[in-house]
Amino acid sequence: MNFKINMSAGEFFDLMWPVVLLVSAVISIWVLISARKRFPWYQALAWALVAIFFPFIVLPLYLAVVLLVSRRPTPTANARFRFLVPLLYGVAVVTSVMVYNFWNRNSVDSHLARAAQADLLGDRVRAVREYKQALTLEDNAHTHKLLAIQFAEMSLWLEAIGEFRLAEAGGEPDDLIHYRLGQVMERINNEGEARWEYEKFLLTESCTREPVNSRCNLSQERLAALKSLE
Repeated sequence: MNFKINMSAGEFFDLMWPVVLLVSAVISIWVLISARKRFPWYQALAWALVAIFFPFIVLPLYLAVVLLVSRRPTPTANARFRFLVPLLYGVAVVTSVMVYNFWNRNSVDSHLARAAQADLLGDRVRAVREYKQALTLEDNAHTHKLLAIQFAEMSLWLEAIGEFRLAEAGGEPDDLIHYRLGQVMERINNEGEARWEYEKFLLTESCTREPVNSRCNLSQERLAALKSLE
């Protein structure tokens, strides 16, 4: 029987990362509980804190140290707080992990990364959703341009025009916005705006400085074709 997981490496990482964080938290808590019986509190805390960031290195190293030292567990000075300290530490660590995971999944960079991943997989609906969520957190001209490209690929011409205009107004430096707008304007049979966008593109540095962008020749051809229709 052959099982195949229809999931990219990036999606698998996104899925497993919260699990890794939780496992790190559990290992750190266990190390603290164990180390407090064998080492001074500051050493136990140091072991636990390092275990958060390098759990799969610290855990075997800690076990090796315990076996080599062979130090018997000793009761803590404040026996009644023996469980309270690990409990408070555990609550703090788990809460921090949950807050970090929530922040990480809902940050602008995370939305943009998932959008780029969806674009590579051809999932334009998901890419649009992620770009929109990124824009709710940060109004960014470059993100507007990326969203506009997705709309254009989905033949949503009016939405694409709106996002390209927002990108242009926001100062997006990509000269290709005019070329892309020219293409979109042709799609909705707005020859006048298409000509205007192609003309603006031909005046940009992409077409006036070396090396000249290959789309400049295409713009000239389309501009000549549109003028011939007059």
